[in-house]
Amino acid sequence: MKGLKPSWQAVLAIVLCLVAAALGAISAPEAVASAQPTATINYPYMGTKALMYGIVIAAGLLSMLALAPALEALALFVGSSMAAFLLVRGIAGFEGTALAPYFLVLAAAWLLGWRCVAALSSMKPSQRWMSTALKLAIPALFGAWILVLWEAITRGAGIPFILLPPPSSVGARIVNSLPVLWADVNQTIFRSVLIGYVLGCGSGFVAAILADRFVFLRRGLIPIGNMVSALPIIGVAPIMVMWFGFDWHSKAAVVIIMTFFPMLVNTVAGLAASGHMERDLMRTYASNYWQTLAKLRLPAAAPFIFNALKINSTLALIGAIVAEFFGTPVVGMGFRISTEVGRMNVDMVWAEIAVAALAGSVFYGVVALIERAATFWHPSVRGG
Repeated sequence: MKGLKPSWQAVLAIVLCLVAAALGAISAPEAVASAQPTATINYPYMGTKALMYGIVIAAGLLSMLALAPALEALALFVGSSMAAFLLVRGIAGFEGTALAPYFLVLAAAWLLGWRCVAALSSMKPSQRWMSTALKLAIPALFGAWILVLWEAITRGAGIPFILLPPPSSVGARIVNSLPVLWADVNQTIFRSVLIGYVLGCGSGFVAAILADRFVFLRRGLIPIGNMVSALPIIGVAPIMVMWFGFDWHSKAAVVIIMTFFPMLVNTVAGLAASGHMERDLMRTYASNYWQTLAKLRLPAAAPFIFNALKINSTLALIGAIVAEFFGTPVVGMGFRISTEVGRMNVDMVWAEIAVAALAGSVFYGVVALIERAATFWHPSVRGG
């Protein structure tokens, strides 16, 4: 029909919502009320079931109109967010009582969120700041919906807390444990990770320059690097603890081992990336090895070097946390995870995991921003 552009996500969301409405109740509070007579005081979804159905159907119908992508995304965002909020709020206090309509409405809201992200992805703004904001908004919405699904499924299905706590519990634990988490971050990241990362990447870079300058070093180091990269960290970490003690020095040593050879291998490959024509041109200018290295080969190797830096930004964090399982002072992210697992404080374990993931993402993002600023001339960056 003219003026309509139905998407399969919106159509399926409306169908799921109509099926859920036909089935009736979306939770079974009677089971709770039989054990706790006062539980019916906050009867779930009192007066909000019809509102949820109406929101999902209205948002789905609006998305079928020939609206601008921005208006369509706004309608879908409001509709899916409100439906998900009402769904999760209604199940609070009645965890584990959700029936099939509950999950149908959740799937419908998720489909609308999917369509919202698709509409945002189809936008092509002319202003640079809008393009940047859009690139940040799309993964943010995608990540937010992962948390919404996690929260709704764990509460609706009544998954035991020790198996998988809901994100709200993990967030509350983070807020209530900020001093402990900061001490762990300071010990693991600002000491072990950063120091080991700088020393490992720096020494790997210097070794790559020497290996490029002297052929016998390149032929000897590269095979050893491939072999060391295959060593299991759980075998190296205890040895480093015995050599350097229980403090951050042993964890930094593990990080150095994990980051040295990726930097070595990538830098050596990058130094060989410049073409013969460019090298011949430098020779016609009477450039010596170091001048050619500085003005031609290192700039050509920059994407390879930054690729190693990005890979090592995640390897360093993993190595430091795992190394703390084998001996550490009473502080550190790895120490906290191993200790709280034994105490069955699963929310604290997930809090440490969330902080580690956030720190790793920020670390990677900073390196990626530096790469874009330093290699703005490279075709891959210009094309982005």
